[in-house]
Amino acid sequence: MKKGEVKTLLKQAARNAYFYLLPLARSRKKYILKHQVFDACGEDLFWQPRRLPSDPKCIRLHNNVVVAADVTFINHDVIYLLANRMGRGPCCQNLECIEVMDNVFIGHSAKILPGVKIGPNAIVAAGSIVTKDVPPGTVVGGTPAKVIGSFDDVIARQLAASAQVEVDDRFDARRIRQAWEQFEKKHGAEA
Repeated sequence: MKKGEVKTLLKQAARNAYFYLLPLARSRKKYILKHQVFDACGEDLFWQPRRLPSDPKCIRLHNNVVVAADVTFINHDVIYLLANRMGRGPCCQNLECIEVMDNVFIGHSAKILPGVKIGPNAIVAAGSIVTKDVPPGTVVGGTPAKVIGSFDDVIARQLAASAQVEVDDRFDARRIRQAWEQFEKKHGAEA
């Protein structure tokens, strides 16, 4: 490894360690915007993951993108190492871009694979592995992710549920009590 490569890797490791320690999504968003981490980043980003992607300059995020905790963006693979070690090279590392359009939610622990475009107006369900483009106006889920619903239907359900909320503070005892009442109504009170 060349001296310049080592210096770059050390700088990247220090940046990642600092970023990991930022306590809130809003502080991570400020860092992302200040340091121009991604190739492009629109307005109203919510970034909950504590880790930065390894190839952030190969990622574009448009407006109103919400990324939940533990989401992973994968822009490259290391299969080339296998081919090269087998004497079938020389192969270089595959590197592909990822683009997330306007009004997209990516759920907890989803994995976004190289070369994928998501949305606009799309939802990636928690735990999904996205291997191909997510069509506009859809909800995808599963492994590999497939269309499982409509963006507009999810937003309508969220609005209907929100109309029933008495207190919009998840830490308020009344809000927690209301959540349990809704849960028991849905599942039936058990003795």
